[in-house]
Amino acid sequence: MALLQSSPPREPFLHAPASVLWLIAVLAGVHIARLLLPPGMSEAMLENYAFDPSVYQHGGSLLALAVPFVSHIFLHDGFAHLGANCLWLLVFGPVVARRFGPVFFYAFFLVCGVLGAAAYLAVNWGSPGGVIGASGAISGLMGAAIRLFPWPGQKHTQPLAPLLSRQVVVFSGFWFLTNLLLALTGFGAPGEMHQVAWQVHIGGYVAGLLLVGPFDSLHRLRTSHTIASR
Repeated sequence: MALLQSSPPREPFLHAPASVLWLIAVLAGVHIARLLLPPGMSEAMLENYAFDPSVYQHGGSLLALAVPFVSHIFLHDGFAHLGANCLWLLVFGPVVARRFGPVFFYAFFLVCGVLGAAAYLAVNWGSPGGVIGASGAISGLMGAAIRLFPWPGQKHTQPLAPLLSRQVVVFSGFWFLTNLLLALTGFGAPGEMHQVAWQVHIGGYVAGLLLVGPFDSLHRLRTSHTIASR
């Protein structure tokens, strides 16, 4: 009789939503594709599509000024840089992806990355040297996940942890302190090409903390409208 019994379903190797895994695949694919280019073209790609504050001091076409806000997110300095970002994405991304769904998840990721770059530009206006990497966007996912995660003692009817709740304040203090140490030690300082600066982390994280509420409301509104129209 045992031979006739169906075997239990296998657990998936990764529990992360497909949207998170696809995003990791895109980040890895862009990096591998760049490495396969001739050395001159690979370096030119970094120079042209990194986020360089000095470019904005001199101006240029709207497209040339806008593209680096997004393109820098998908470039990485090496496999260690890429791997670290993908690991953090795998940790915090699923919480946001499951709540928002693929479209809003990707939009939130990009918006946080853009605002992280904007924070870097505001602090380092005109400074030479570009930054690359998805750290700002992932920091935004981190900020959102801290507010979305169902912490002990949180009411089930409470959609988001308040900004001044204990878990948000403690984690934010830890994150700001970590990045303060990065600033004091000079890691990712202006002029160090191909480093993601601490300003990008802070900007992306604050964007995630503040924008998770509006994004969550838009997602709920869209979901309720979709259900009502059926």
